[in-house]
Amino acid sequence: MAKLLWQPTEEQIKQSNMYRFMTFINKTYDQDFTTYAPLYEWSIENISDFWAAFWKFADIIHSQPYEEVIDDTAKMPGAEWFAGARLNFAENLLRFRDDRVALIFKGEDQPSVRMTYAQLYDEVARLARSLKELGIEPGDRVVGFMPNMPESIIAMLAATSMGAAWSSCSPDFGIKGVLDRFGQIKPRVLFTANGYSFKGKKLDSLERIANILKELPSIEKVVVVPYTEPKADISAIANAVHYQDFRSSESGLEIEFEQLPFGHPLYIMYSSGTTGLPKCMVQSAGGILVHQLKEHILHTDLKREDTLFYFTTCGWMMWNWLTCGLGVGATLVLFDGNPFHPNPGALWEMAQDEKITVFGTSAGYIAALMNAGVKPAKTYDLTPLRAVLSTGSPLSIEGFDFIYQEIKNDLQLASISGGTDLNGCFALGNPMLPVYAGELQCRGLAMDVRAFDELGNDLIDEQGELVCCKPFPSMPIYFWEDPDGRKYHNAYFDVFPNIWRHGDFVTVTRRGGVVMLGRSDATLNPGGVRIGTAEIYRQLEQMPEIADSVVVGQDWKNDVRVILFVKLGEGVELTDDLKNNIRQTIRVNASPRHVPAKIISVPDVPYTLNMKKVELAVKKVIQGQKVLNKDALSNPQALDYYADIKELKQD
Repeated sequence: MAKLLWQPTEEQIKQSNMYRFMTFINKTYDQDFTTYAPLYEWSIENISDFWAAFWKFADIIHSQPYEEVIDDTAKMPGAEWFAGARLNFAENLLRFRDDRVALIFKGEDQPSVRMTYAQLYDEVARLARSLKELGIEPGDRVVGFMPNMPESIIAMLAATSMGAAWSSCSPDFGIKGVLDRFGQIKPRVLFTANGYSFKGKKLDSLERIANILKELPSIEKVVVVPYTEPKADISAIANAVHYQDFRSSESGLEIEFEQLPFGHPLYIMYSSGTTGLPKCMVQSAGGILVHQLKEHILHTDLKREDTLFYFTTCGWMMWNWLTCGLGVGATLVLFDGNPFHPNPGALWEMAQDEKITVFGTSAGYIAALMNAGVKPAKTYDLTPLRAVLSTGSPLSIEGFDFIYQEIKNDLQLASISGGTDLNGCFALGNPMLPVYAGELQCRGLAMDVRAFDELGNDLIDEQGELVCCKPFPSMPIYFWEDPDGRKYHNAYFDVFPNIWRHGDFVTVTRRGGVVMLGRSDATLNPGGVRIGTAEIYRQLEQMPEIADSVVVGQDWKNDVRVILFVKLGEGVELTDDLKNNIRQTIRVNASPRHVPAKIISVPDVPYTLNMKKVELAVKKVIQGQKVLNKDALSNPQALDYYADIKELKQD
């Protein structure tokens, strides 16, 4: 039985947006819901009514009303949402134009910079005017190779106000990684900063941009934002112009928000690309708007008075998710740099200084805090903090405990999980529900999420494939250069017809929570029994001798055996005693089937650019298969060690 860690008070429940929405549903549809479970069941049984109600509740700005919410709730993919509606994504995010702070930017070793909603609107208007003069039209692609700074959001809003599609990479991407992405979509304009900061160093971006442009002939203009120096030399970059020279010199402009169909392209997002060229997933303006606002307003309980932070780069979907908080009128905190610079408490000092109320990060960051012995509650005043969000990988039970013991004992911990594919969540937080260790609080409203066995049977309190049985608005509208939809179909619908199979291994609990168990395509199958890698990682995270690890299944003698690679802490050796301790810990706390057949020390663990372990790439390497796109990795050299390990050829 999972341990109860937090429960909202009756007053907190009744002051939440979720409660207000439930009351709104009760009045609109003559219901009598008092708790979340029946509201959730109603939402997945009445998809059209739910989204019609949320459209009204969120006050979606539109110039033309929709004719019907969805044409066919049994059609997936390809269902048409909000046919007839005309709207603009940027207009909905810029609905507030007052003197409340919209953005706070904190770069490493730099004082915070603030921008009000009025200033943000003015900056977007000036940049949109310049893009229009350049001839940017609806459907064009505008891209960013940018740190997480205000100009990144300004450029995105300016582009999308005109109906251009936006796509971005963070400046730590390698040249091939950028070309693998932007090279496919052929953008017309590229925004870049002259550099970025990391661990106290200023790193140049312009040399990489010059090399990228040699292979990216579609780029007509490169707009260079000053960051690491006031005005860098851009003479070596073709068609480059300084940001301050490009944007209009006029103030007080009105933005001409292009009114477009609900399904008009907004974002182009990318798969990790470790098995070939990244898939380019095109997502719609209306779909992202309503889906992310649902998560912000209802599940995160975001309000105008909140200050929302998410530790992310412009290359991770959480940047897109964060920016939608502008539609609620909250203050967003942007950070560029290393979260442990100049000390491991850097982000918590920022949380204290900026009075952050909702702090978002990754499970990997939480594990790093634990390993570093950081105890934010003892050092910083986190009185305003009311919620911590965690995603990226499953948060361990010990990670849940750490947050309540060492950060704050009275807050909502929302472990959330979804994906780049939907730019949102399948399971996430809920201000009306308790928090249990190791569990995501609930499945998202109108997300018919279940755990399936191999035959498509619905499982409760048992491990299964995460599936979504009904369409949702933020599904990709198509994949780039996939005219017959084959890539799209193969990505999600090749196992269960007409049902989205996401590729995660989960348990849906009887009380409606969700336990994430790792990628199902990396699931281990020793003796034909499927087990998730997250269960092993959880045990290893508690062992101070182990700095990191990756576990894979190796095909061996007509079966699969579990291979555990460990990156040891400084000065630690992989002795027989340590191996036995690892095995015993896993055997007792997970199961005998989780115990690895081999434990091997490695110098590093490979990660994607979005900091996710690449178990599949490791498995390919140890089985002699080629990893097609190492540029999708943040540390591709780490894979080299796995190529010829003698122990893997022995019993």
